[in-house]
Amino acid sequence: MADDAGAARGPRGPRGPGMGNRGGFRGDFGRGIRGRGRRARRGKLGRLESEIIDFFLRASLKDEVLITPVQNQRTRFKVFVAIGDYNGHVGLGVKCSKEAATAIRGAIILAKLSIVPMHKGYWGNKIGKPHTVPCKVTDHCGSVLVSLIPAPRGTGIVSAPVPKKLLMMAGIGDCYTSAWGCTATLGNFAKATFDAISKTYSYLTPDL
Repeated sequence: MADDAGAARGPRGPRGPGMGNRGGFRGDFGRGIRGRGRRARRGKLGRLESEIIDFFLRASLKDEVLITPVQNQRTRFKVFVAIGDYNGHVGLGVKCSKEAATAIRGAIILAKLSIVPMHKGYWGNKIGKPHTVPCKVTDHCGSVLVSLIPAPRGTGIVSAPVPKKLLMMAGIGDCYTSAWGCTATLGNFAKATFDAISKTYSYLTPDL
């Protein structure tokens, strides 16, 4: 009888060859057999809920929306959303959809999930509150290269409209900027500026 039961189950479990337990139950849910589980175990799973950002920064967050139509066989709307609290936090989200309202909602969520802190500094003596970028930072996206350069207090933001809006939302009062490449491509221009802003915390200074 035991031999008959074993034959009915098959070599890989009760369902026959190739259908059974596939290695059996390991008893450890944290191991993760799929991509998301493996990323969670390694600590590489990022923020997935925009409500977390709302809980901490809802009262101070402001957003700017820009819609550009994408002309293909079907007209779609590509939305860029910049979001920030004007006090050291800024985010950028991009979403494309057939409906403008859907694209705006998705871009706002992505912008909240991409919020990064910005390290502010001084030009010259450390008098008053930090007002500019701590040093020259540069980044690129596509053919667009953007540099953010410290400026004296009272200079303002010397920039094109796209970087100026992102720097204002990050809480920067004075900054020189320099850009190369096809800056008419709005997405690359905004992403290059955002990546340069993110680099201000890529190193540590004595005041941190």
